Amino acid sequence: MIEIIHNLYVGDDSDCTSANFEYVVNACKTCHQNALGYRGSLQNTHPNYLIYESGRNLYLNMVDMERELLPLYTNPIMFAAMKFLDMYIKDHIILIHCNQGISRSPSIALLYCAKSKIIPFTSYQDAVNNFVELYPLFSPGRGISLYMNRNFSNLIEGSQ
Repeated sequence: MIEIIHNLYVGDDSDCTSANFEYVVNACKTCHQNALGYRGSLQNTHPNYLIYESGRNLYLNMVDMERELLPLYTNPIMFAAMKFLDMYIKDHIILIHCNQGISRSPSIALLYCAKSKIIPFTSYQDAVNNFVELYPLFSPGRGISLYMNRNFSNLIEGSQ
């Protein structure tokens, strides 16, 4: 786990269970499943299909895959994560974690840092180059990398 900016940490599953954070963004399907009590897949008509907020936790139904993540599903997840971070980061310590801490959670942190003008960027690749100075473990999966590259300007502008 690495503190990338004041009050914001990025890590993996072990950080989620071993450390005590005030707020947690759980960017993995397994945590989403555990929080909502389901196995396999949740029906896409369920009100918490993509996002579930409970107390100090934001659970995101997010998976790493080889094919590009679809904006239809991933944009709402990213915008919910940005809203959660904006709401709590000033006064609280937040962990963003995914299973391995190398793809999904740092991608969310990269987007937050770019939107907040913490890292300079002219493009997604430029943002990545600057973000790895804060989080050297960053190694996005193909699906999220393609999604972020194609949708980066819309994500920064906040439009869906």
